[in-house]
Order: sequence, then structure tokens, then C-alpha cells
Amino acid sequence: MAFPLICDMAELTPAAEILAARFQFDFGTSPPPDSIYLFLSSQGLELRQSDQTTPLIYIDFVNGQARHRRLYGGGRKQPLGRAIGLKSGTFPWVCDATAGLGRDAFVFACLGCTVMMVERSPVLAALLSDGLQRLAQQPELTEISQRLQLIHHDAARWLTTTTDFPEVIYLDPMYPKRQKTALVKKEMRTLQTLVGQDADASNLLQIALQKARNRVVVKRPKNALPLLESPAPHFSIASENTRFDVYLTV
Repeated sequence: MAFPLICDMAELTPAAEILAARFQFDFGTSPPPDSIYLFLSSQGLELRQSDQTTPLIYIDFVNGQARHRRLYGGGRKQPLGRAIGLKSGTFPWVCDATAGLGRDAFVFACLGCTVMMVERSPVLAALLSDGLQRLAQQPELTEISQRLQLIHHDAARWLTTTTDFPEVIYLDPMYPKRQKTALVKKEMRTLQTLVGQDADASNLLQIALQKARNRVVVKRPKNALPLLESPAPHFSIASENTRFDVYLTV
């Protein structure tokens, strides 16, 4: 059954129908009971739940956390910038092969990199597309917007077929299940519902190692094992709760 896309505003119906056709959603005007669904309003596209008034996911590259990271994230010396090999005057072309909510891809673009975002979930791809459209409408952020591209595709298949290999391939697979009983954030639980546990992440890494011209970077929980037993990462860069495993391919 196709994922539901709801729009109850007549003036937005044409845009909703185009969106539904592009991502093969089930377009309607009334929210389904006891379910999560996409909702298109004048504010943009949101992922909602039937019994809640606030969105589960709304991608905003202009305000909030994205704005804070753009202005105060630490520049190229932050762990994420160092992990992809960002240096003065060097701005690698990055493929974010597990784009998700696009947060790290946005940071790469803010740091001057051209970024290809690949996302296989149609729901996340639609939310990302909507967020990128709103970003492009901000004149002061035009340069950042132009550095971000989105492909709705399975990353392993895309990397296998493309002939234009990225300098850096970045992987942020779904984190392994936590051993502690504390609940993860609602947003993360929603993502796990949409994309699963990324059971094929190790296979994606093996493909990425063959395709990246410079390096592959894998984001992991700070104390988690590497995604593969072999080869081992050439080095790792740690932040407070996260570790970036770096595999050099040159």
C-alpha cells in the first residue's frame, strides 16, 4: 500500500498531485486514522501522526538547528570537516549516500563542498526535496543551496552504476539498537520505522570503498565497533558522542 500524502488546501492540490506522482504516494484530503502520513501545507511538507498536532519530522535548512550549525558549528576544523579531509582551499565533492534528514550534508555544503545526497526512502526523499526548495528561496543562502543535489535512489545501486565517482563518500547508517532501556528520541524512532535498521550498511561500505576517489567516512556511535571487521579504518576522529571512521582509498 502506498504511503499517504494529505493536502486539504485547494490551491496546493496541483503541487500535491505532482509530489504524489513523483514518489508514488497515495494522495488524499483527509488524514488516515491511527497512522503516520505526509501533510502538505503552505508551510511545506511535514510527516505527521494522526493523534498528534505537532509534526514528527519537518526539514528546515534555514532556521533552528541548521542555522545554529551554519553560524556556530566550528568551520572546517570541526570533526565532521576534518573527517572528510577539508583543508584550506580544498573542497571535495561529497556523496552523502545515506542522506536521511540531510543535516550533515547541509554542513558539508556550508563548508563549501558540492554534495550529492542519495536517499532511498521515498518519504525522506520527499521531505528533503521540500526542504531544499525552501532553502533555495532564501537569497542569502543561494550559494549553499546550489551546492546541494538530491537523488531518490538506492545508494548501492547508484554507486554501482555511476561513472562519475565522488572524492568522498559519507555513510551515516542507522545506529545499532541500544542496549540501555532509555528511549531514543521520537524523531529517531520515526526514522527507524521509515528506513529500518540499514541491515545492508556493511555491503554499502564495501561498494563505497571501491568507488570513492579519496576516502570513505562512516559515522558511528562513539563506542561502537567499526562497520566492517576488515579492512579496519585508517584512522578515526571522535567527538562527544560520535566517531567518524575514515577509510583512505588513495
